[in-house]
Amino acid sequence: MNRREFWLPRPLFSLFLALLWLLMVNSFSVAHMLLGLALGLFIPFITRPFWPEQAKVRYLLPLLRYFLVLMVDIVYSNLIVARRILWYPNQLTPSFITYPLELDDDFAVTILASTISLTPGTVSAHYDSEAGTLLVHALHVTDEDELVRQIKERYERPLKEIFQ
Repeated sequence: MNRREFWLPRPLFSLFLALLWLLMVNSFSVAHMLLGLALGLFIPFITRPFWPEQAKVRYLLPLLRYFLVLMVDIVYSNLIVARRILWYPNQLTPSFITYPLELDDDFAVTILASTISLTPGTVSAHYDSEAGTLLVHALHVTDEDELVRQIKERYERPLKEIFQ
């Protein structure tokens, strides 16, 4: 750990906390700016032992591609879920599936679980690190294998490329 990382372990998080403070107090006075900066520096410094090691992004272009795919999937899933709920609510077949993980990086698994939950119609419910599985609830499942294949191709393989 170099000297800068010791005194400023999470610079972006510090900036985020300072801005969050200003938004919460709804005041941009000098006193609140200084207090926000102090909190932004102090909180990451004292919580440093509790943070896991920082994730190492190997390639930036796949990360950008992943983000774009996720944004398109969120919009598309919103439309599909809205259509199914509004016009075909009696035809929904909700189900829990056990998703087998290939990822072994905790941060990448967290991103995958968050991605699944962000996409309308699916929620990650439980992560079993020993079994290497993720329990996923889907609003409408006609073919479990197809859902597993889609998650693997659209989300897990790109995350594997980005983080491992």
